[in-house]
Amino acid sequence: MNRAVNLHELGSIDYKQCWDYQTRLFEATVQQKIKNRKNPYSCKGTENHLIFCEHPHVYTLGKSGLEDNLLLSKSDLTEKKIDFYPINRGGDITYHGPGQWVVYPIFDLDHFFTDIHKYLRYLEEAVIKTIADYGILGYRIEEFTGVWVGEENPRKICALGVKSSRWVTMHGIGFNVNTDLSYFNYIIPCGIEDKAVTSMRNELGRKMDMSEVKERLIYHLSSLFQFTLNS
Repeated sequence: MNRAVNLHELGSIDYKQCWDYQTRLFEATVQQKIKNRKNPYSCKGTENHLIFCEHPHVYTLGKSGLEDNLLLSKSDLTEKKIDFYPINRGGDITYHGPGQWVVYPIFDLDHFFTDIHKYLRYLEEAVIKTIADYGILGYRIEEFTGVWVGEENPRKICALGVKSSRWVTMHGIGFNVNTDLSYFNYIIPCGIEDKAVTSMRNELGRKMDMSEVKERLIYHLSSLFQFTLNS
């Protein structure tokens, strides 16, 4: 098993550019697994990748989502300089933008465990542990993926949406750190009408150090998945 992970820190990057980038990594891994199955005596190992980035304002709609959950017209999107992409992950509509860590693990789960539900729970748990480091209590709601805070008034602080093929993953999480929450007013986030959205900044009343939060999240991901970062 190869539990080494290549970390890709892409900074602020256009959504489509990053989508193409992670797709190349994803497809290379899937194709290598197909070759290995056809030629088991000349196998080449697969790699794991972890992308951290922020996106300019964009809405993405998962393959099971409804476009009606976007409350803006095409002209509104153009006026507000917000991109929109229907994509091939699970889940409904969500927002990505500055101040939000977007994390894309391209993992070959054959190196870890072949259980997509466990994989989703580990991603959630890494965020729950990260916000706990700052005194925020996070939890799950059984019928929804993601991480929530505020038991009496549930607020979503992290959304999840993934795709997998041959146990290789792509897409991942949108974790609201310093996110401008007003952009969620133009969608029905994740198709859930009666729940609010929040951020670490909103919960704690102060701007967060993005790099520090990233390091905490990497630490908890590595502890849960028991991976090491390639230097």
